[in-house]
This record gives sequence, structure tokens and C-alpha cells, in this order.
Amino acid sequence: MTEQDRIDWIQLINTENIGAVSFANYLKKYGSAAEALKALPQEKLFSRKEAEYELEKAQKLGIKILCRFDSTYPEALTYLHDAPPVLYVKGRLDILNHPNMVSIVGARNASINGRKTASRIAFDLTQNDIVVVSGMARGIDSAAHKGAMYAKNQQGPTIAVLGCGVDVIYPKENADLYEQICAQGAIISEFLIGTEPQSTYFPRRNRLVAGLSAGTLVVEASLNSGSLITAKLALEQGKEVFAVPCSPVEGRGAGCNKLIREGANLAESAEDILEVLRFTRTRVIKPAEQKICTTPLDKVQKSADIPMQKSTPSSEPLINLISPEGIEMDELIRQSKQSAQEVLMKLTELELDGLIMRKGSLILPAIKKNRKRQ
Repeated sequence: MTEQDRIDWIQLINTENIGAVSFANYLKKYGSAAEALKALPQEKLFSRKEAEYELEKAQKLGIKILCRFDSTYPEALTYLHDAPPVLYVKGRLDILNHPNMVSIVGARNASINGRKTASRIAFDLTQNDIVVVSGMARGIDSAAHKGAMYAKNQQGPTIAVLGCGVDVIYPKENADLYEQICAQGAIISEFLIGTEPQSTYFPRRNRLVAGLSAGTLVVEASLNSGSLITAKLALEQGKEVFAVPCSPVEGRGAGCNKLIREGANLAESAEDILEVLRFTRTRVIKPAEQKICTTPLDKVQKSADIPMQKSTPSSEPLINLISPEGIEMDELIRQSKQSAQEVLMKLTELELDGLIMRKGSLILPAIKKNRKRQ
């Protein structure tokens, strides 16, 4: 992408009433951000000068602005229907597409034991080449980042997703942690440089925390905790959810116990998580079918579709893709080369026929013979 292309994207995504989904729709309709900007009411557009200044500020601050067509853009996020078109990164780009990531979230007012548990699990996961993702909040988030960075001879990487500008340190007490993450890992945000945190931004942040990861671990969460939003988003994305069990008399752990009652994986150690996600130890995330093209935007025809909207169904019967050990929902969708809706419909039929069963996002065969139905 050229510098002007990048400015077009910044201008379009920050225009009034344009979100990630409508941005993608405009690209589909007009073929490029530049053409979409021409078609929109000029008085409502985000200032061109502000968009240019945004790129200038990023360059001065050492912040990378990634667009969804960039090869370094996190591929895991491209599977989200509302993937941010523009992503700001401070730190290392090379870990954004690490094939094995787990997010750790939890209470801000966490107990000492809760923080120790999050730090220990994050350390052990990092030692096993898992990149820990969190939100750099007080409590569990901070403990998870610290545990990850203490691993690998105190060189462990970690990714922090912010609900504010990537240059804004929040909370302020995490200034040292912020600098350390920038040095060893990466800090990312979808918000404009300098954006101050707001309560409405954190649910948007949480979908990226879940989206980057194969699984989400919740360590201490009350029944009203925002961490449960991250867990819900992970489930909606077909990811695994883990929770550390807490004493029934400890209110800050009631949300974790509720998750476990509802089917989340009980996790007391990194080994519990690695056992469930054992397939990720050697798996490389497969590219989406007809991966988004890297053709310059000004050369994309107006009638062009976003390539990842299309797929070629596999001739392989769906049930034959389900191994005796089971398969994750998102992996099944990728292997089948069918849409999520098509796969869900067929899985419902197979479940009604008694041929499969579900355990969270894991699809398991109910029987091992007579796999004839698709």
C-alpha cells in the first residue's frame, strides 16, 4: 500500500458513522477507500489533513500503522467479521502472526493468589512458545504480562491490546510495564493516536484480545466482570474458554465458577490449557481461502469483492474431517472451505442424527463407524 492509500484508510474508518463492517462494505462496493471517499458526503468526512497528520505522528513516535491488506497485519483478526481496518502497533511486528496465542484476563482488584496464578500460568505458557495476550489493565492483566516477560530468560514476548490510543499509558501506574512490553513484545490498538480511554472502548478492545488467541483464560472474575465479555466473545468466535476455579465464598471468583458450570474448561495450570490446545503446539494458522489481495487499491476494480467473502466448498464429507480426538470449530470451518453458517447447519443435522457431540467449541464423533452422511 502507498502512503496515500494508508491515508485514505485512516480517513474513511474515522469518518462519521463508518465502522469496521461498513468500511468493508464500502470497499466491496467501490473497490477502494479512495473511491468510497469520493462517493460520501464531503462535509461528513474525517479531515484529510487530520488523516495526514495521523500518519506523520505515527512516524515520529515509532508507531506502525497496519492496514488489513498488509502482510504483517495479524491474520487471526482477519477472521473477525468486524476486524479493524487500521491497527496501530508499538513494538515488535514479528509476533503479531505467531501461530500459538492464549489470552489471560481477569479482575482488576485481584487477590495476591489470583495475580500469582495468572503470572505463573503466563510464565509456563511462554516457556512453551505460547504468546500471552492481555489488556494491560490492573490486576490479572498486568500479572499475566509480567509472568510472560519473565520467561525465556526474562526475554519472553507478550501482546497488550489497549482500549485507548497505542501511545496512551493506562493505567498510569503501568508506565514501566508499558515500556517493557514495547521492548519485548507489542502494544496494539485500533484507536487514533492520543485517544483517551473510555468505558465504551473496552468491549471493542476485548474482541481483539479474544480474536488473537486460540483460547481465553479467566482468572478471578465477578459475575459483572468485563472479563466475562471477553469469554463470551471467545465462545462466539469458536475459541476455547478456560477458568480458574475459586472458593465459593470469594465474590471476585464467582464469574469463573459460573463459566465452569456452563462448560468452560477448568484450568489450574498451564498444562491444563496445553492439553486442550495441544493441536496448536505444531499448527500453523492456515490462510483464509482466496486471501485478501495485495494489489494496490487504485488498481482494484470497482466491482471487486473482498476475497475472503468467497469460498470453495470441499468435496470431503464434513464428518470425515472430524478425527476421533475431535476438531475445533474454527479449524473445521477452515478445512471444509465452507461458510460458518453452512458448517453450523450441517453439524446440527449430524448432532440430531447422533453422529457427533459438542464440548464447548470442540466437535467430537459420537460413533467411529458408518460415516456416510455429510
